[in-house]
Amino acid sequence: MERSEVGALVRSAVDGDAAAWKAIVEGLGPLVWSVVRAHRLSDADAHEVYQTVWFRFAQHLGRIREPDKTGSWLASTARHECLKVHRDARRLVLTDDPQLLDRVSEDGAPEQSLLESEEAAAQSERVRRLWQEFEELGERCRQLLRVLIASPPPSYQEVSAALDIAVGSIGPLRQRCLRRLRARLEARRAT
Repeated sequence: MERSEVGALVRSAVDGDAAAWKAIVEGLGPLVWSVVRAHRLSDADAHEVYQTVWFRFAQHLGRIREPDKTGSWLASTARHECLKVHRDARRLVLTDDPQLLDRVSEDGAPEQSLLESEEAAAQSERVRRLWQEFEELGERCRQLLRVLIASPPPSYQEVSAALDIAVGSIGPLRQRCLRRLRARLEARRAT
């Protein structure tokens, strides 16, 4: 096809002339195929690239500045699409090795990662609420519970000496403080 003829057909195709579009595809299709075949793609990839080139052409049809050079545009686009297929093929390595296919990812499944991150966020929120409600307890309860959760845990005699509480009162006071904390957390959850 002559350049001037191609330019006229492109301008007509822009205006919606289906016959002009068909003439462009029939006239320049062999050019696109020659570029695609020169890149030695598989038949499936070659057909995919061929269709992609024409799709891109249709997308840009109204924006082509030099309709006479449509052949160059199509050849260049075909070349870029072929190179893209080659680049993508290098990233993808096909195998039928059962050991490789059965291997579990070190990162785990994406679903598992999502579940773990959601659970971590929920756990973090529970801990934040717990400490927020803990700070609302009375001073005596906060002191007692802080001492009792120390590591290593102190004996009741040590707690008694540190907080000036009778040894026999530590257990019941601990229970009342924990009940208050639990009630505060449940009330917060209800709202």
